[in-house]
Order: sequence, then C-alpha cells, then structure tokens
Amino acid sequence: MSAENGPPSTPGRPRPSSIALLFRKFCVLETQEDLGHSITDSGSLESETDAAMSVILCTAGYDHTIRFWEALSGICSRTIQHPDSQVNRLCITPDKRFLAAAGHNNVKLFDIKSTNPNPVITFEGHTNNITGVAFHCEGKWMVTSSEDGTVKVWDTRTGSLQRNYVHKAPVNDVVIHPNQGELISGDHAGMVRVWDLGESVCTHQLIPEEDTAVLSVSVASDGSLLCAGNKKGNVYLWRMVQTDETTRIIPVCTFQAHTNYLTRVLLSPDVKHLATCSADHTAKVWNLDADYGPAKVALKQWKEQEALKPPVETPTEEPVAPAEAPAKSSDLLRIFGTPAQDRDLLRITDNPPRQDTPQQTFTSSPDGPPMDPVNHTLFLETTLATHQRWVWDCAFSADSAYLVTVSSDHYARLWELSSGVVIRQYSGHHRGAICVALNDYSEPR
Repeated sequence: MSAENGPPSTPGRPRPSSIALLFRKFCVLETQEDLGHSITDSGSLESETDAAMSVILCTAGYDHTIRFWEALSGICSRTIQHPDSQVNRLCITPDKRFLAAAGHNNVKLFDIKSTNPNPVITFEGHTNNITGVAFHCEGKWMVTSSEDGTVKVWDTRTGSLQRNYVHKAPVNDVVIHPNQGELISGDHAGMVRVWDLGESVCTHQLIPEEDTAVLSVSVASDGSLLCAGNKKGNVYLWRMVQTDETTRIIPVCTFQAHTNYLTRVLLSPDVKHLATCSADHTAKVWNLDADYGPAKVALKQWKEQEALKPPVETPTEEPVAPAEAPAKSSDLLRIFGTPAQDRDLLRITDNPPRQDTPQQTFTSSPDGPPMDPVNHTLFLETTLATHQRWVWDCAFSADSAYLVTVSSDHYARLWELSSGVVIRQYSGHHRGAICVALNDYSEPR
C-alpha cells in the first residue's frame, strides 16, 4: 500500500473554514438589515454563501439515526435510519462525497449528496463494536478499529480488506498519520501502537499507564504531535520526529485533564489547541501554543512569586550506594522532576525492534507547550460545561475557532471557543448522541 499524498499543512496557517464564513455573512446581513441596506449587491457575500453551504455536519448515536444539520439555523436537513445498531463513530471523506457510519460489526458508506437512504457499500468483517474510522487523504482507503481486537484497512472502491492488524485487547480508536503511511491505535490494555503500512508491521508500542485503557488517540495535522487519553482522565502528549528511516516518538508532557472517564482527545487543525471530552459532563480546551499570552503572564507571575520565597535548606544525607538497576530501566522515563507523581511515568518500547535501527534513548522535550506550574497541566483555555450528561465526542472547525460536541443528554452544541459561548444547539435525537463529524473546509484537503 503506497503513501500517496502531498506534504502536510503548515500549523499556524489554518485552512479556510466555511463555518467562519457562515457566521461572518450572518453578522453582515444582520448589520445591513439594521441599516436598511440592500443585501443583494454583494458578490463576495454570495461566494461566502456558496462556501457556507458546503458545511457538512452530522451526528448519530443510540437512537439508530444519523442526522445532518444546517449549521446556522440548527435545522435537521436529513435523517438516515441505521436499524442494525447504534452508531459508534462517523467520518466524512475529505472530498465531502461520502459519510462512513461505524456500527456494531460493520461500516456503512452513505452518499452525502444523494437522497438514497441506503448505503452505497457496506464493509463486513469485524465481529464486535467498531470504535474508530478514518479515511486516506484521497479517500482511496479507510481504516477501522474494533473491540474485536483488530485494526483493518479497506479499499473504499471495492470494499475489500487490505490489511488486518491484531492487538491483544479490544481496540478503542485509530487515526491516520498525515504522511498516509502510518496508523496509530490505542487499546483497552493501555497500549498505543504505531503501524507502518509500507512494511505492514508495528514499529512502536507505548504504554503510558500500566493496565489503564487508552480510549482515544489523536495526531496533529502536521504530524508533529501524538496525543492519547485514558479512562482515568489522564492525557499523554508525544512529539513525533520523522527521519529518513523511522519515526522517533519523544515524550512531551502528561497531565490529568479530567477526574472522571475521558472519552475523546482531539488536536485542533492549527495544532494550537487540544480538546478533551469526559463523563464529567464537560469538554475542555487546552492550549498548545508557546506564544499564548495568558500562559506567558501566569508563568512570569509564578516565577516572581517563587523568587520571593526563602530558600529551603535540605539536610545533608550520607551517600548511598546505588542499587542495581532493573534489566529494563532504560524503558522508564519521568517527564517532570517530581518523583511522587506516578502519572509522569511512561514506559516506551519498540515491538518488534527494527533490525536496522539502534536502541533509542527517549528524553523530555524542552520545546513543548507551556505548562501551568500550579495545576501541573497544560494551560486551560475554556471549560464547556452546559451539557447535562457524558460528552462523548467533538469536532473542530477548519480554522480551529469552533468546536461541536455531542452528549448523552441528546444534544449537539456548536461553541465559539474565543468566548466559550454556545452558538447553536442541535436538537432532534431522542437518545444519547455519541458521535459527530464535521467538514467545513472551503477547499479540498
């Protein structure tokens, strides 16, 4: 299987967002109506309308229905029945032609522009709940993960199975690296695996926390970061460094994002934000930008306060002979200098190790995102807290300025992240909404 793709997008230069154009037009129209101006003489607004109409937003869940929404009005424009089972995950092809709906043991592919309620193709082969789905950048193939313990790669044109990778535990999520040549999956045993599609092998195994299920994984749009979240609410962040022969995975930081079950982690398209969803009824947005103003101010104030504290005298202790190191001590790494924080402990191994790659030494990354020295987390930008039950899934807009969340309270909500305000609420599901897909790119990805 080839990795046919162009270079990944540059972080910090977000792609055009149709949702942003939609609300810009809405605000302009309101202003023109207030001033008594004509709203029919603006070609630019018409082009923005065309872009806005290309927003694909859909949700699904336990009521066995898939709903398409008009982003601005909040109206449900189309409903597709999914009688086989609940829908666990949704994914839109990059060209906006098809929607994949992952159910109990199959994935159905629907034509977005057609009124046909039947799938154009069904992918059969999994034997348990399908937990993750993602598309190749040109839609040529699709990857799925399942509680049956496998990650499968499918030809989207024929529906045939191309690859089958086996975990030793149920697989909870899978994503495609932007280089289109690697997959990253997380499982119930606490393992994060990186799969090389070209050589069809697992090149890395990461165990962020022993015997703690990894429920969600996310990779940055430029391939620079890998993120995983587990059932204890802990988040792990690694830097991915590509070389000619391999990918080095370097720990950056780890922190507790929620004190309850974590359901989703998602890196924003501009790689400046990290969204987390949880059973605690909230979604949170964390900062990854080294130039984040509030972080600079907080760090400066903290350093000034620390400088005013009197030095603490430590008692002199007799030197102790070092104990014999365990055989695999090189696999252990602490990110921060506080030994008491067990969540700062990562175990990283290669399985199977590449014969042509020497043993790698993993060290903490000095160029990571700013960390809050008081809470020992990334800096929290906003907490989205109006849902009444578990928040299961989320999706960023193309410009990273908006976030859509879905919850067991039956609602989907569109948030403006700069203000933390709900812009639209989407009401129609009569049971829990557990998955969302959004594609509002104004140009093909």
